[in-house]
Amino acid sequence: MKLKNTALLGTLTVAFSAFAVMAASQPAYAASDRINNVVLVHGGFVDGSGWEAVYKLLKAKGYNVSVVQNPTTSLAADVAATKAVVDAQDGPVILVGHSYGGVVVTEAGNDPKVSRLVYIAAFAPDKGESVKSLIANPAPGAPVPPILPPVNGFLMLDKSKFAASFAGDVAPARAAFLANAQVPWGVEALAGEVTSASWKSKPSWYLVATDDKMIPPAAQRAMSQRAGATVVESHGSHAVYESKPAAVAAIIEKAAMAQK
Repeated sequence: MKLKNTALLGTLTVAFSAFAVMAASQPAYAASDRINNVVLVHGGFVDGSGWEAVYKLLKAKGYNVSVVQNPTTSLAADVAATKAVVDAQDGPVILVGHSYGGVVVTEAGNDPKVSRLVYIAAFAPDKGESVKSLIANPAPGAPVPPILPPVNGFLMLDKSKFAASFAGDVAPARAAFLANAQVPWGVEALAGEVTSASWKSKPSWYLVATDDKMIPPAAQRAMSQRAGATVVESHGSHAVYESKPAAVAAIIEKAAMAQK
């Protein structure tokens, strides 16, 4: 059926053309729906380079991603290093922590710029808790990390057991490199107690690594439940951020896009 009113036809054509231009120019989400700044915090025995695959996946989606090189010498020093990166961001931040990095983000997450927290196979302590207190009484049958006695105030993992405990699903050559490139972990950091748990006031997400031999999955589930986190489980070792970067990036994106 043809429209006889040419004036009306012209009006509709202009209107639909304008709508098409507007639709094409709109992102897949509203600007207010996504937090764009992501800050990644590594754990003990490793440095921030392990986040590279996750970093690249998020950058490809347009996120502004920063990696903290926390010294893992003491909780206070690591929180200070993290807050320096958080404070440099231009808006709200998603703070992501792996392993001991979960302690760091729990404390540093009290920064007003931090909007959401993501834990990746991480410790999620409450006020007054530390890694030392959380691992003090392992459940019967739980794997025991091969941590060697401290030397000059620092801890290391037994290199011969590093792959099996920390990186069981990482390529053998990469796992061997990580074992030989360990960053000494300060005893002070292990004992650093959280003064205020940010997960009590800010929404959190938690990825449980079901094949973890460093932090038992049961302990991960208990901490994530206590924090009221949105939980996703993934097959993966403690180094799940290296072996399953897509799963890690996906939960960070869930946090970025969530309506909370």
